[in-house]
Amino acid sequence: MAYIFLDESGDLGFDSKKKSSKYFVVTFLFVDNKGPVEKVIKKVARNLSKRELKKHVGVLHACKEKPKTIVKTLGLLNEKNISILSIYLNKSKVYTKLKDEKHVLYNYVSNILLDRIFTKKLIPLDSPITLVASRRETNKFLNNNFKNYLKQQVKNNHQLDIHVEIKTPESEKCLQAVDFICRAIYKKRELGDESYYNLISQRVIEESPLFP
Repeated sequence: MAYIFLDESGDLGFDSKKKSSKYFVVTFLFVDNKGPVEKVIKKVARNLSKRELKKHVGVLHACKEKPKTIVKTLGLLNEKNISILSIYLNKSKVYTKLKDEKHVLYNYVSNILLDRIFTKKLIPLDSPITLVASRRETNKFLNNNFKNYLKQQVKNNHQLDIHVEIKTPESEKCLQAVDFICRAIYKKRELGDESYYNLISQRVIEESPLFP
């Protein structure tokens, strides 16, 4: 079984007056066995104080954690057999048409990452593949559209079947892991801060721009 976990950092807003981010980053974490990654999240959570756990409702969020917790999490993930693929989008270079179709743009970026994984055979293609995306929409129609679009693209381009799920970080601990990783890549691009990125850089297979 191959697992792919998807998360994003930044936003898809294009209004500079509302302090939108300069970059939007989408990241895939893929593993053959998700157990070791789940254990990392559980181990980090056990080391938090009861007060911190209560505040987090049992869920780790990279943007809310103390630096020592972020360093600990990324360091432990770096020790596991994981692979990372990421695309960063410089929003100033996005075509005007796509700016008005944010859901289409998000689906498009996600599919490009999937296509690269299959084209480069970065995961076993002869076993079941499950993609789990962190839920960013509550709209059932948009979520179904996202799942159906990716499944159809993979079927058309690679003659493969893929199971696509949308879950919350509460229900899928590996989404908490990819959240930390994606945030580290985002900070590198948005703020020029590579301190967290360097902790997992050796696990990054590819990090590339969408619109160079």
